[in-house]
Amino acid sequence: MTDKSLFIEENILNSVKKLLSGRVNELLGETEYPIPPIEFGTYRGGSIVVPAITLSACERSEKERIVRLDAYTMTITFTVPEWPAGERNCYAYAASVAAALGEDPALGGAVDRAELTGKKYSPPKCAGTGADWGITLTLRITVEGGGYVG
Repeated sequence: MTDKSLFIEENILNSVKKLLSGRVNELLGETEYPIPPIEFGTYRGGSIVVPAITLSACERSEKERIVRLDAYTMTITFTVPEWPAGERNCYAYAASVAAALGEDPALGGAVDRAELTGKKYSPPKCAGTGADWGITLTLRITVEGGGYVG
């Protein structure tokens, strides 16, 4: 349920974090390979992945302005250790996020719709050096109204 004391942006961020640390981790745990789970905090290491999440308002279409639909662009960036299986883990994170959004495109009622609109995979500059893989997922999120949640 939503917290009425939050701004809509805070609610969106909290809902995405809950999706990532909840359902996405469940999906990752169902794979046959060990994939580090997603957590939030200051820790960074091989045993967990801490994604960076950014949210920004984006340009709305004329129709969205008329019906007062706010549109946001969210990027979720994962830095994944090259070893073991960094490339495969990137694909697993992307697939798990896509599946979780497919199951709950309203993020538990926090938004009208969240959809995955882009995936960008970034290999290490020099393979075999222990540098990190990267994946950036782009979401488009629409919310009717705006301001405070409620």
